[in-house]
Amino acid sequence: MTAVTAADTCARDTGRRSTRAVTVLQGDLRAALAQAGDPQRAEQQRRYLKSKMPMYGVGVPQTRRLAVEVARRHPSLWVDAATWETTLRVLWDGAERREERFAVLAVIRARLGGGHAERARSLELYQHLVRSGAWWDLVDETSHAVGAVLLAHPDQADRMRRWARDEDLWVRRSAIICQLQHKDRTDRRLLTDVIEANEGDPEFFIRKAIGWALRDHARTDPAWVRAFVDTHPGLSPLSRREALKHL
Repeated sequence: MTAVTAADTCARDTGRRSTRAVTVLQGDLRAALAQAGDPQRAEQQRRYLKSKMPMYGVGVPQTRRLAVEVARRHPSLWVDAATWETTLRVLWDGAERREERFAVLAVIRARLGGGHAERARSLELYQHLVRSGAWWDLVDETSHAVGAVLLAHPDQADRMRRWARDEDLWVRRSAIICQLQHKDRTDRRLLTDVIEANEGDPEFFIRKAIGWALRDHARTDPAWVRAFVDTHPGLSPLSRREALKHL
């Protein structure tokens, strides 16, 4: 009984230290972004992105650089997968300005947690980011992380097929574009399935995603993309035009 109580106490203490560390990280990140921000640019960016969240006015490259610099000062938060995921969820859900969410994606992109970002289980986190981000800038960046998981775990292809039929258009968009830049490692059967599940969708962001995914793969296999377009008359004019843009 005493041993169990001691273990419980230790776990609670560890949890408190982790919570404090995330709070400090969040404060450091906000301070760095605020210092680098430009209020005039912030309003221009907010209008361009149609963002309900205010912005600091920091460009994406600089946001990525600052995010990684700040995150590296808190190595304890990236050691184990559970703390890595909890930290990213807290930063994302607690974001007050849009760049704080870009910062989360920068940490994922930089692989500060080693292989944590490419675990199959991380798809649950990424789906949360896609659903709550719910706009092309955040969804498209998250989809690169989804694609990295898919390369590491090809057995997750069926999950992408389920995403491609989700009621949330942003989850569907992520399934369509998650193989961007995969080149000769592209799972063409999966690409076919996620597109066919959405080729009749009238939503602009879905039609654009289909065209983008095909255009990207055309750099690797133009003959396959041309044949795909020819055998799918149901593709929208937008998807077809984007797919054949460089052919």
